[in-house]
Amino acid sequence: ASLALSADSQQRLLALLNGMPNGVIRMSDAVKGVVETSLNLGVVITGESEAEIICLIRSLIDSGKDYVVNMLIALGQLAGAKVVPQSSYPGWQPDAHSPVMHLVRELYQDLFSKTPNIMVIHAGLECGLFKKPYPHMDMVSIGPTITGPH
Repeated sequence: ASLALSADSQQRLLALLNGMPNGVIRMSDAVKGVVETSLNLGVVITGESEAEIICLIRSLIDSGKDYVVNMLIALGQLAGAKVVPQSSYPGWQPDAHSPVMHLVRELYQDLFSKTPNIMVIHAGLECGLFKKPYPHMDMVSIGPTITGPH
């Protein structure tokens, strides 16, 4: 038995990798300058007779992730590959009129005598998990200041 991908499989894998989207898929219509949906082609693992491509899809909205998954399934079918979506964080859309956000802004200003940096990110946040069972819950995510993460 062969312990390597066949020449045909290698060519189909390379074609699939070259054809796969990577990076920003869509910018937000609601928040100027914010990525709504992106895809990161993270890892390619080659085995004895198969290859695995691991991607990370992030989106503010679930339909954005669904769109990318369906695109990857279609590309996989063209290349003769099987696409197996794994678990991910649900989307969490920004709410510019959030009473909790306005309260947090005021409290931050009172405590630190400066305006907080309020921003929207499309990364998976725990708030998306809480929003699923409690769709009317108002919430914010507060994170540390991170400089030079990469």
